[in-house]
Amino acid sequence: MPHEIPAPMLAKSVPEVPGPDAVAGGLSFEPKWDGFRALISWDGESVEIGSRGAKPLTRYFPELVEAFSRLLPEPCLIDGEVVVPKDVGGKQRLDWDSLTQRIHPAASRVKMLSEQTPAMFIAFDLLARGERDLLDEPFAVRRAELADLLGGVPHPVHVTRTTEDAELARRWLSEFEGAGLDGVVAKPLAQPYAPNKRTMFKIKHARTADVVAWAYRVHKSGQGVGSLLVGLYGDDGTLLPVGAVSAWSNSRRLELVDELAPLVERDESGEAVTGAGEKSRFTGADKDMSFVKLRPEKVLEVRYDQLEGWRFRHTVQFERWRPDRDPRSCTYDQLETVSAYDLGDVLD
Repeated sequence: MPHEIPAPMLAKSVPEVPGPDAVAGGLSFEPKWDGFRALISWDGESVEIGSRGAKPLTRYFPELVEAFSRLLPEPCLIDGEVVVPKDVGGKQRLDWDSLTQRIHPAASRVKMLSEQTPAMFIAFDLLARGERDLLDEPFAVRRAELADLLGGVPHPVHVTRTTEDAELARRWLSEFEGAGLDGVVAKPLAQPYAPNKRTMFKIKHARTADVVAWAYRVHKSGQGVGSLLVGLYGDDGTLLPVGAVSAWSNSRRLELVDELAPLVERDESGEAVTGAGEKSRFTGADKDMSFVKLRPEKVLEVRYDQLEGWRFRHTVQFERWRPDRDPRSCTYDQLETVSAYDLGDVLD
């Protein structure tokens, strides 16, 4: 039987790369891969790919199941990330959209995508090797065992690079974003693996942008604003949806309904104009995706980490209202441009 898959160890956000003496025993730094967190259990006969949530990923990545069965030298339990690379302008980068499309209910579609957009696995921790449980070993020991186990294993299985040099980690934070990575992770060298505990540190990019509110969704409770939909103007003058702002307090959600009421678009009968957004394969079937349309007259400043195509990669955080800004001035030109960086150089 494959090793039992535990809950993964987690990370807490910190604003900057910590110094090497931030914790007793020192820190190991590594790139933060932007993919699906996955724990791989291999018993010599069968493979299981567990996810951070309760949903197994095994059936969605048959090419990785085949690769693990063929390449892993002995039974083991590995923590890592499933990612999909894509060629952009002659350089490889991570492609989140292609990765999310791999989660599909149809076996025929899964097979087709496994051939068209094959995934690879980035290993960054080893929890068991053979019959030995390594959870209680310090990370320094687990990392050495991981390098020994997978050091000679070829693509699509890779071992993430690490460093104990905080200055180099800061350079990675800047450079590797160009290959689609998400930041840097710092791991205490002396600590054991702690399932479901935030004992690691993650450092992500933090930026701000002025965006236009164009709609809101009602909170799932049925009262107040659940999320505010925001956009930026493109080169042709079209307001393009770029993401959503949420995480309001209960009282603030109710206040926002009143504050936004004068901006609600209404039809000839005086009824609020509504619409419905598309559901992704990660959205529950019963989730209400409808929204109330607003006149695009209110500007807000938000904090974000990175873009994925023309949209914010993650939910953005409200910073402040910007009554001094003309909505039409909220364009993509204000966003920081990241230099392309080849994924292959990250893997080396």
